[in-house]
Amino acid sequence: MFTGLVEEIGHIQRVTPEATGVRITVEAARVLEATAVGDSIAVNGCCLTVVELGPHSFSAHAGTETLARTTVGSWRPGKSANLERALSAGSRLGGHFVQGHVDGVGALEAVMPEGETTRLRFWLPAELSLFVVEKGSIAVDGISLTVTACRDEAFEVAIIPHTLGQTTLGALRPQEAVNLETDILAKYVHRMLGALGPGKTTITEEFLREHGFC
Repeated sequence: MFTGLVEEIGHIQRVTPEATGVRITVEAARVLEATAVGDSIAVNGCCLTVVELGPHSFSAHAGTETLARTTVGSWRPGKSANLERALSAGSRLGGHFVQGHVDGVGALEAVMPEGETTRLRFWLPAELSLFVVEKGSIAVDGISLTVTACRDEAFEVAIIPHTLGQTTLGALRPQEAVNLETDILAKYVHRMLGALGPGKTTITEEFLREHGFC
C-alpha cells in the first residue's frame, strides 16, 4: 500500500528482457534507505518487488500482466520515474490509499497554465471513468491527485508548483502515456452495487452484514 506522495525521481538504468517479462534497474537514492530485497517500491505507480539492490540502484521484475496493463513496456534507459516506498505502520497518510495496481493507461491531453497553478487534462479509458468523480482521488504515474473536473473520457487536475517540481508531471508532454489507478473505494462500491442485481441500487445494513461489513 502507498500514499501517492512521491519521495524522489529516479531514472531507469537498464531494461533487460527475461523469459517471463523484463528486469528493470532503477537509479535511486532516498528510497534505498532501509530497503531490502523483497520490499515493494512504486515506480510510476506500478508496485514492483525489489529483487536486487546496488549501492545506487535497485532492480525489479515486471511480468507479462504488468507489461500488458501499464506503460512499463515502453520504458527505456534514461526515463525519469516517480518513486515511493510502501507505507509503513504509523506513517502519515498525506495522499490517499494507492495500491500500486494500475487500472489502465491514459494520456495527457492538454496543459493549461492558470496563474501559479497548472491545470492538466488527461484522457482515460471509458471503462475507468465510472470510478472518477470531481473532488475524488486518482493516482497518475503514482502521484496522488485531486480531480477538479471530469467527463466521460477525460478528467482534470490542478497542480501546484511544488508538485510539478518534485514529480515527473512537469516534464509530461501532450499525448504522453501515463499509468492510472482509480480510487479503491469507488471500485468496491461499484462491485457491491453490481451484486445487488439489475435495477437495484440500495445498500442496506442487512446487505452490508451479509458481505462482512458489519
